[in-house]
Amino acid sequence: MNEHYQIEMRRVFLVADLPAPLTRASRHLQIFDNYIENTRLRLRSIRVPETKIWTWILEQRFPRNAEDLTVWNVAQIHLNEAEHAAFEIFEGREVRKNERVETNEIRKNRYFYDFNDKKIEIDVFLGALWGLNLAKICFADAEELRRFELPPTAMAEVTGNEFFLGANLIGKTFADVQKKFAATEK
Repeated sequence: MNEHYQIEMRRVFLVADLPAPLTRASRHLQIFDNYIENTRLRLRSIRVPETKIWTWILEQRFPRNAEDLTVWNVAQIHLNEAEHAAFEIFEGREVRKNERVETNEIRKNRYFYDFNDKKIEIDVFLGALWGLNLAKICFADAEELRRFELPPTAMAEVTGNEFFLGANLIGKTFADVQKKFAATEK
């Protein structure tokens, strides 16, 4: 085990919408993820709408085993405003992909929902990915992860599908998500 990383055990699900009683106006966080090209790094900016307070995190995350996307190594460095300013060059950078110019930023609102004694983080994606909603649940151990039953609001589990990883969503649209979902249902 590498003491430099926290271990995150998780499962991820597609959900059609926020479960009741949550609405888009419910308390949430605004998240701006900027992926640094050709690295395992992202610069995450988090804004609390009620207080307008920002938090900035430089994060490295990667699966412990490339064939198992349930267990991740995660290292975080929390940045102050001056440190964040040094990394701003990576925010909203243009990335050339498939003969198109895109940005390296993914924007989403994160909501929190309690289900069977577990906190579920529900990400409602914005911009070109509007319509994509992912629910993530973290677990204390492998047994708890294995035993967890699909929440009733879940359309499908996408934990092991690399398409739905944040960095892989760069340049995608909701139409791309719909095509991928339709292909995985067959």
